[in-house]
Amino acid sequence: QVQFVESGGGLVQPGGSLRLSCVASKSIASYYGTAWFRQVPGKDHEGVACISGEGYGHSSTFYTTSVLGRFTITRDNSKNSLYLQMDRVKPEDTAVYYCAPTLCSDFRSGYYYGMDRWGKGTPVTVSS
Repeated sequence: QVQFVESGGGLVQPGGSLRLSCVASKSIASYYGTAWFRQVPGKDHEGVACISGEGYGHSSTFYTTSVLGRFTITRDNSKNSLYLQMDRVKPEDTAVYYCAPTLCSDFRSGYYYGMDRWGKGTPVTVSS
């Protein structure tokens, strides 16, 4: 089972930018995909962005519709790390953000595997 430690969240004004990072407790290179998820109070985790494993789609990227063109997901296998560059943020991006292994075909529904619990996440608040 892998664990992630997320960081980089904070308060940002609408239209601003933020870069989130997460570090895994072991190599993430072999996963089918790894993704960023977010959760707001009272709702389930929502998939935000996914990057496929190098052996399962050559690091193709996928996004939920609401962040397409604004967010960019990248991965550094040498550092067991995943990143989310958030640009032109909106108040509706306010949430706690998490990382997890997943299938990029199913991440939008919140599907994940290989973890027994979510990390602590990193909170993002978009407000003026």
